[in-house]
Amino acid sequence: MTRNHMKTKSIVGFGAMAAAVLAACGSFASGYPCSPAALTDVTVTGGFWLPRFETNRLATLSADFAKCEETRIPNFSNAAARATGTFKGIPYDDSDVFKVIEGAAYVLATHPDAALKARFDRLIGWIAGAQEPDGYLYTARTLGFNYGEKNGKTEYGMMGPVRWSNCRASHELYNLGHLYEAAVAWLEATGERTLLEVAEKSADLVGRTFGPGEAQLKHVPGHEEIELALCKLYGATGEKRYLELARHFIGRRGYGVKSRDGKVFAPDGSLVEAGSAPEAYCQNHQPVTDQREAVGHAVRATYLYCGMADVAALAGDAGCAKALDVLWENVVTKKLHLNGSVGARHGGEAFGADYELPNETAYLETCAGIGNALWNERMFRLHGDAKYVDVLERALYNGILSGVSLRGDEFFYPNPLASKGGYKRSKWFRTSCCPVNVVRFIPQVAQFAYATRGDAAYVNLFVESDATLRLGCGDVKISQKTDYPWSGTVRLTVTPPKDGARFALNVRVPGWCVGRPVPSDLYEQVVPGTAADFKAIVNGETVKVEPVKGYCVIERKWKGGDTVEIAMNMPVRRIRANEKVEADKGRLAVERGPILYCAEGVDNDGKAFGAAIPADATFAESKVAIGDQEFLSLKSSNGVTLIPYCIWGNRQPGNDMQTWFPESAP
Repeated sequence: MTRNHMKTKSIVGFGAMAAAVLAACGSFASGYPCSPAALTDVTVTGGFWLPRFETNRLATLSADFAKCEETRIPNFSNAAARATGTFKGIPYDDSDVFKVIEGAAYVLATHPDAALKARFDRLIGWIAGAQEPDGYLYTARTLGFNYGEKNGKTEYGMMGPVRWSNCRASHELYNLGHLYEAAVAWLEATGERTLLEVAEKSADLVGRTFGPGEAQLKHVPGHEEIELALCKLYGATGEKRYLELARHFIGRRGYGVKSRDGKVFAPDGSLVEAGSAPEAYCQNHQPVTDQREAVGHAVRATYLYCGMADVAALAGDAGCAKALDVLWENVVTKKLHLNGSVGARHGGEAFGADYELPNETAYLETCAGIGNALWNERMFRLHGDAKYVDVLERALYNGILSGVSLRGDEFFYPNPLASKGGYKRSKWFRTSCCPVNVVRFIPQVAQFAYATRGDAAYVNLFVESDATLRLGCGDVKISQKTDYPWSGTVRLTVTPPKDGARFALNVRVPGWCVGRPVPSDLYEQVVPGTAADFKAIVNGETVKVEPVKGYCVIERKWKGGDTVEIAMNMPVRRIRANEKVEADKGRLAVERGPILYCAEGVDNDGKAFGAAIPADATFAESKVAIGDQEFLSLKSSNGVTLIPYCIWGNRQPGNDMQTWFPESAP
């Protein structure tokens, strides 16, 4: 819903060489039963998502790169020149540069830009030059950085005095994981191997240093990331040693602790409480296959779960798969916030206890929302169940989009669900993992919208777009027209490889539509939707909807021009939390479709925090304009104005805000 709507259409400009590389890289997804659409096979053409894609391409990428040029990128040019003593920033800043490269690769894959590519080619040249002869790459150490002298001794801080001596805090392996992801993305986008060769040389050094064997180092990464990245590197190269190294790192977690009767004991025999610092902080408190509760640093945890999912799918690791199912159940039944994000506590940026779901004090880092979405996307690929996409969508439209301004150049780090005022987005942070995570995540939404499995096509997200899905029967084209999430109407035009081709079209039945806002009893609709709220019409004829794993399955012989129309009722619904959630007792939230609403001070005389909305309130729909865009706003019958939570803080930064409303005034 936009004014002066951006007309730029995502244009696929993918050279023949790069297309061939992309096809070869498909092996990464092949171990999963379901495969996402290729990035270049989906063109976002309008609706809600095109302005966000364009903002990410034109504003966020430029803003992130400019900030990296101030401190991060010179570390690589200086390291390439071996200009000792010139390091600036924090040792993990290398990873920000790699994430921006990954985001740029996704942009270039769909919008070729010679000038943009040349800028990044130069940067990649510096990265290659910064790599030491044996493959080591960590600009802080190459440039001789340390934390100075204290009491006559050199303080190395997170680095440790020599390579790999402080893997718990150094982020040496975390940085490399983001390098590997960037290298694979760059290969897929351009067909060029320079950065991939840097990644392979690095990964081979890591394998020689940490791989199986008594003489190898036994450390595990303090911040997970390299595990999932090694799996991507395996997919791009076909080199199984990278997959085995990922599995090895995951399997070493919990080394030195022992589990007995559901309890965890340290090497000295003392009892270790689940979730206790410091081991749970970095997910080293238990072997991963013994874990039953999501604890510790939320970003580290969700990145670990992504790596476990990749290993479960690509290496057939049943232990990882089983543990993931239990951990996912723990999160969605006890630890998922209403905006789809995770990580209740500022201390340790960590999960809280079961049902510890605060609002004003919630941390909910933007990176944790992204990590949760990436994990749930992988869980869908493992199981083919729409419930995982329900969680992904909730995070996407709420806890992730809230992390970036509508202009694309200001960011939230935490995303609380209430504020008394004073909290606003920033251009950058000393630790800026969130801004650079946004720039690489947004372009992937196009892939998440569709998936395939043999002769079955999946429509997971309702995004106005054109897609080519590569099924066993041939290439199927789907054109999707929709004003979702403002409207529940979706029109799909299907073009099979030839008339008469038979395949199944699986259209997701969103949980929010049929009475289940999340796939658990953690949240419920006061007046729940029912199966009758979702309708499917094929070529003008209504079809009976009997969901299978959350999908309306339409299997038939298709012909060119066949249409599938989806109609989802989208009334305003009140949401109640499980009675065990202390923070939300006597309170109700407001949702419409997948969108969580909030009250912001700018619309409510500066009195949004603490505003009450009775349970029997009704709501009138209107529009609110912010810049050149319009959004659906609501006004309760007792006079409280609501806007989508994801856009709060864009007009008068620092306003008070609230999402969970008491049913009566305090």
